[in-house]
Amino acid sequence: MLLDISEISPYNFSIVEPKWQEFWYKNQSFKSTFDLRKPKCYVLEMFMYPSGKVHIGHVRNYTIGDIIARFKRACGYSVLHPVGWDAFGLPAENAALKNKSHPKEWTYKNIGIMRKQIKSLGFSYDWTRDFATCDPRYYEFQQKLFLAMYREGLIYRKKSAVNWDPVDNCVLANEQVVDGRGWRSGAIVERRMLAQWFIKITAYAEELLSELHNLDDWPEKVRIMQENWIGKSEGCSIKFKINGEASITVFTTRPETIFGATFLAVSPDHAIVQELSHSDEKIRKFIDDYKKGSVSAEFLEKQEKFGLDTGIFVDHPFLKKKLPVFIANFVLMSYGTGAIFATPAHDERDYEFAVKYGLPILEVIRPDEDAPDKRLPYVGSGGTMVNSDFLNGLSIPEARKAIIDKLCEIGVGERKKFYKLRDWGVSRQRYWGCPIPMIHCEKCGLVPLKDEDLPVLLPDDVAFDNPGNPLDLHATWKQVKCPQCGCDAVRETDTLDTFVDSSWYFLRFCVNDHENPNLLSPDDIQQWMPVDQYIGGVEHAILHLLYARFFTKALADCGFIKIREPFKNLFTQGMVCSVTYQKENGEWLSPDEVTRNLEGIMEETTTGEKVIVGRVEKMSKSKKNVVDPDIIIKNYGTDALRLFVVSDTPPEKDFPWSDEGLEGCWRFINRLWRLFVFSQSQGVCASECGHDLNIDGLKDNVREVYKAFHRTIKNITNALDERGMNRAVAHIRDCVNSLYSCLNDIQENKPVFSVIIRDLIKLLSPMVPHICEEAWSMLGFENLVSDHDWPSYDEKYLAKSTITLPIQVNGKLRGSVEVAVNDPDHVVFQKALAIDNVKNIIGTTKIKKQIFVKGKIINFVV
Repeated sequence: MLLDISEISPYNFSIVEPKWQEFWYKNQSFKSTFDLRKPKCYVLEMFMYPSGKVHIGHVRNYTIGDIIARFKRACGYSVLHPVGWDAFGLPAENAALKNKSHPKEWTYKNIGIMRKQIKSLGFSYDWTRDFATCDPRYYEFQQKLFLAMYREGLIYRKKSAVNWDPVDNCVLANEQVVDGRGWRSGAIVERRMLAQWFIKITAYAEELLSELHNLDDWPEKVRIMQENWIGKSEGCSIKFKINGEASITVFTTRPETIFGATFLAVSPDHAIVQELSHSDEKIRKFIDDYKKGSVSAEFLEKQEKFGLDTGIFVDHPFLKKKLPVFIANFVLMSYGTGAIFATPAHDERDYEFAVKYGLPILEVIRPDEDAPDKRLPYVGSGGTMVNSDFLNGLSIPEARKAIIDKLCEIGVGERKKFYKLRDWGVSRQRYWGCPIPMIHCEKCGLVPLKDEDLPVLLPDDVAFDNPGNPLDLHATWKQVKCPQCGCDAVRETDTLDTFVDSSWYFLRFCVNDHENPNLLSPDDIQQWMPVDQYIGGVEHAILHLLYARFFTKALADCGFIKIREPFKNLFTQGMVCSVTYQKENGEWLSPDEVTRNLEGIMEETTTGEKVIVGRVEKMSKSKKNVVDPDIIIKNYGTDALRLFVVSDTPPEKDFPWSDEGLEGCWRFINRLWRLFVFSQSQGVCASECGHDLNIDGLKDNVREVYKAFHRTIKNITNALDERGMNRAVAHIRDCVNSLYSCLNDIQENKPVFSVIIRDLIKLLSPMVPHICEEAWSMLGFENLVSDHDWPSYDEKYLAKSTITLPIQVNGKLRGSVEVAVNDPDHVVFQKALAIDNVKNIIGTTKIKKQIFVKGKIINFVV
């Protein structure tokens, strides 16, 4: 008597999944071993910050990476798939202040919580390589890298503008400035010039830019974003004479507009302004007012434009007229030379400033006739020069070349390349970061520590309730002897930007021994680097990826490594989104607070209040649309969650969360489980796979299922090779449906179905590994399914013997028909005309034309 498949008990994920997770961890099932006989594949998801909670975005990101790692391992690759924690940073200090705890305690506690959550998701990580950037072993080596780059001239110290909170007596990050005030004290933020440490990333601007063109496996949008951030432009410097030998040098990328210049504007931090301030009270007051505000680019862009006439005039290099020099709050000392010539007719900021202060506006570019907007200020790229002396009639590119040539000829200009990229300011006046290994000595100046004096450890006994930098206030930690002269000296109390921590961690993962004194062991690095598949959000397209590329090049030049690009293939996954709902008063609701009417339109809360129809938006705690992976795993299991986050939507697209979709995946997991249990009851097992298969002797339907399964293997293999996880899932579903159609044939064809079920488990295992390991063991197969090779397909079984074709009558779909692939045309038409609906529509009407596109479509014109 056949087992009733519908009566098979559901998949007991609460027992099965923890069992295999514990087995994988205890047996180090995914420990990375480099094998010269195999190709290598280094799979890495972007570093995780230990916030204390894994969110659903993490789940999707790391599931994509895990599927790739498991698939590559099955395909015969030596795989490195590590995990670690980007653990330094401001949130830990904020939590210490709020909870009266220590950042170290908060961080390691969160790592413990999240490590447990990550293990519950069944990822195939090499846990022997797990580390946190706040581990002294890690930041000790980072201090060595800092000193090596310092010796190479890639790190220097200079004064730079910062956000200063006058109440808390500390520097604020841009994100800590809210509406011009300190996030905690509420005090108006001031700009201050403080000595800061910088890394000379601009020395690599050209290489960072040019090498983008070799990153063929990166998304084009990411390459464009980096290209724009580096911002290479061709232009020239121009000297505007004040009197005698004195001059103001301006850099411009729009020299062709010089005949429209009506004033010069200089930064409040410009040397000439500082000099004038000694004797001019108005200028001093302007500078003081300028200092009240954030240094963030967003703040500077939005602030109202203010200026002050200095009373100085400069000579126009071509016209017999003088231009007034203004101090302007929108001109930055960190960009170009800190001075611009202003052409209000063709620059929005210049125009706003000129209108405010009643300065002339002279048009020098006549827009093309087809220009979408010809109003001033005209900033389009097309047009003809006017009111510009010898440039009149030239196009913008022609005029640019001509004016640069002329400026160089008369000795007041010089052709220049310019990059928007600025040197990387890495000083942070905070405790929870990597200490900078430098000493300040009154006698010797700046003194770098020696490698043997490292690490500079963070002190544990710090106070966070006093204003200022805790390290600067820690007298016993701060006071040291100078390593050169032996006199009293002080430590550098700044710590490094946490972007430094994540700019080389991928190299650290390559070292196979945590006690190896060389954390950048050349042999290990050479074996595994570059990262073959890097996975993360597009929000990291600029800073993290650019810094990581720079660090790799700099460390190569310092002699640590031999590669110059860290990531061969970059994949940016889409966000997980949710439908959100809002009441008329603006209050956000969670989906479970909203009822659904028969048409599926969300129209009222469970208490009867009207709501605005839902929108798909990024998940956010404030909008009450966040889903908790722990709750989902508790109710549905890990495999159902893993399957859901890669189903339906391509992984590079935003993924709309749906409870119904999750339910569907849970049902499918149980459908799989029932298939495995039923197959076992019919004699499917490992020992049956050893028999020779006589395909020709099979019943037609079983033979077709076997052939179709070979097509499934090929389709899933191709889909995973192209990161099309959603396509792979669709092929799996079709395959399982076809197997359900021939359950009654399993017992009589045990060898064939044993092979099919065996290889089906292999195909499924990258996506739903727990149920696959359980089924693999239950059916008597040896070792782990993850230890076995990926299934292969036979080309001879790929060709279909039949095909279903759509039938159109006068271009409208009227039915479909199954025909043999090798049927002649007249037989195809006979079969199509025998379809009842087609026969009824055509009736006795004369057929004017019969069209048959092989393998595609049939069309009758009547």
